[in-house]
Amino acid sequence: MSAFGRPRIIGRILLLLLLILTLAAGGIAWFDYLGLVDAKGLLGPVYRLLGIPVGKPSGLPSDSLTLLEDERFAKRLESLRVRAEELDAREAESARRDAEVVQKAQEIEERSKALDDKEKSLSEKAKEYENKRVNVDQNAAYLTGMPPAKAVEILKSMDDQSIIDILRAVEVRAAAAGEDSIVAFWLSLMPADRSAAIQRKMTAKPGTLQ
Repeated sequence: MSAFGRPRIIGRILLLLLLILTLAAGGIAWFDYLGLVDAKGLLGPVYRLLGIPVGKPSGLPSDSLTLLEDERFAKRLESLRVRAEELDAREAESARRDAEVVQKAQEIEERSKALDDKEKSLSEKAKEYENKRVNVDQNAAYLTGMPPAKAVEILKSMDDQSIIDILRAVEVRAAAAGEDSIVAFWLSLMPADRSAAIQRKMTAKPGTLQ
């Protein structure tokens, strides 16, 4: 009878040991899940055997006495990192806009300088034109007061455009004074070919001073 009961006791002991080991393994797995302990290295083979994914170990030690503060500090560091990246992006954007503003300012300055140069050139041309007009009027008055033959000799030494400018100035002065122009008489005293060329040019360009 005693020999028959001994295997049953041994079986119960083995069953209890198996139950204790199961509960211990389950407890360790549960604590590992809660993050209270890091048993992934110990339970890794079992997890893989059961097809349970094994997560990466936490960057913070599970037995840290300041685990909560460490987590808060880690989150604050991550927030600061994100903030620093945002500030870097804003700084880069600001630098790009500053570069665009500088480029536009340079373009405006170049355009302003070009306009100033153009205005200066026009002013110089206008002054040159005015000086030439004054000189032509003075020559017209001077030649009109001369004997016609002497005036024609002086005119013949000039180029055709200068002669045309003086002849037109003489006509304007005569019309303003209500007198007959001496231009026709001067042309008659010039060589026929030169006189014809000057009259042809005056007809082709009836305007005043170039």
